[in-house]
Amino acid sequence: MNLNLEQVPFSKAGSYLAFSIISEKSNSTLKINQDKALYLRTVHGSGLRELLRVELINQGEIIPYEIKATPTLLTLEADKGKVDFCFGGSKVINVKGKGVGVRLILDNPKNYDNLQPYGDYWQLIAFSYDIKMMFIPLAGQLKVDAPWKVMKSSYIIAEFIPGADSQIEFILEEFETSWEEKEYDRKFDLSHQIVEEEYQSWLEKTIQVKDEFESERELAAYVNWTSQVNPEGFNKRKAMYMSKNHMTNVWSWDHCFNAMALIQNNPQLGWDQYMFMFDHQQENGVLPDSVNDKSRSWSFVKPPIHGWALKWMMERSEHIGQKQIEEAYQPLSRWTNWWFTYRDSDKDGIPEYTHGNDSGWDNSTVFHRGAPIESPDLSSFLVLQMEVLAHLANLLGKDDEAAQWAVKSKDLLSKMIEHSWNGDKFIAPFSGSHQCFDKGDSLLLYIPIILGKRLPGHIRKKLIADLKEKGRFLTDYGLATESIKSSYYEADGYWRGPIWAPSTMILVEGLKQAGETKLAEEVAYKFCNMVKKSGMAENFDAVTGSGLRDRAYTWTSSVFLILANEYIGLS
Repeated sequence: MNLNLEQVPFSKAGSYLAFSIISEKSNSTLKINQDKALYLRTVHGSGLRELLRVELINQGEIIPYEIKATPTLLTLEADKGKVDFCFGGSKVINVKGKGVGVRLILDNPKNYDNLQPYGDYWQLIAFSYDIKMMFIPLAGQLKVDAPWKVMKSSYIIAEFIPGADSQIEFILEEFETSWEEKEYDRKFDLSHQIVEEEYQSWLEKTIQVKDEFESERELAAYVNWTSQVNPEGFNKRKAMYMSKNHMTNVWSWDHCFNAMALIQNNPQLGWDQYMFMFDHQQENGVLPDSVNDKSRSWSFVKPPIHGWALKWMMERSEHIGQKQIEEAYQPLSRWTNWWFTYRDSDKDGIPEYTHGNDSGWDNSTVFHRGAPIESPDLSSFLVLQMEVLAHLANLLGKDDEAAQWAVKSKDLLSKMIEHSWNGDKFIAPFSGSHQCFDKGDSLLLYIPIILGKRLPGHIRKKLIADLKEKGRFLTDYGLATESIKSSYYEADGYWRGPIWAPSTMILVEGLKQAGETKLAEEVAYKFCNMVKKSGMAENFDAVTGSGLRDRAYTWTSSVFLILANEYIGLS
């Protein structure tokens, strides 16, 4: 498999470093303007952070090269030679080349960024990136041009130049506080062999799919493998980020889909993904919106799909036994109770979202006129979550609590239908006034189909009929998040049109539970074919199927694997 580094980073499971081609970058120091450049990036913290520009040189001049990347080997090939890169560990990059040199440039150094000698090596202190790195030459010569200034270096350039035998070899090693000196040998081939074996083992464990989607399975496997980072800072467990492109966080519903894709063949990693957010749960029960190694965000939350996801996982994995149930029960209980204690401002028993971000559907038309909103998807998730808690309590011998959860679940279901079903469709009224903005046409209001046969037959029938309606939500590629007939529909409107993996997964499972297996299979197949066309994008144009936004997103790859594994061939 060849990687397109404009879309999918070259990295390794566990590492916070990644190589990407970045568009519209220029290096003013060397007076070079290029539309695209290769960068070594850091995914510590949030956002896109290009650390070092990578160039090939010959006799001091930059030369053009072609990029070839497999999951474990990055090759820069020029007319006069080539250079190979591989990860020798989560913090180590091994580099070997012949005939050409490598120039590394820290673009636009900021205060306190500097490169200074450390014995035979050179130490990069990139204060503005909160990262340190040792440059370790093994063959050839290291030439540094980084004029020292106490506050801010004008430029920082390191060149690895071939020796008399035309060879270069060096190591880039990230470290957090103090570098530990080691014996370094020229072991590029061994490093590559080790990482290749690791990746092949991962690929073998990735769940199987229908034969027609085997190429996409490998891409999905790579995206999920390479998006992992090791425990560090706020990351208490190995975390599968949403991406090592732009979305370098874990969000508190995204992680459930990754856990679901892992639980069968990588059960411990899958369980760690499920429990990841509960490591950060506050005493009152709330979960953070997002977490990375450097920060946690508490401004919003995400929908309580955790009970739904846990039930799905328990049905597919014997790994979730008594120990895991005990680990999950109290955190899941606190998370559920938080919604009724802190997100029911009008005290009517129907919890609310304070922003579209809380729902995961950030700018859905459900929130077009403001908040708080009593959206029926939220009550639906909580109905299922309390039902699951009743089951867990029974397994733990907590019979009284089991009975209480069961009563609460049924009570909320009745209230939700009375409150949000207007006789023709589900609505999402404002909390308090219970007025409703009724001009958009959001797929969010169809999420209650996850309740399946718990819903009265006439409601189920109407939801399914609406979802089948041609030219509304259902397109050649799946279910648009805003009807394509809506005046609010936008091709790249985030949750106002594009197709997303989580909404697809939830609705496919809901349709299956409602007995509508033919439509469930149709939507699953459309989604998988869209991935075949456009890769593992964050979301997709509902009409053309083109990938949008972040192009290497793990909940997309995880949902693709799940759908292609078990939701095609239902009927």
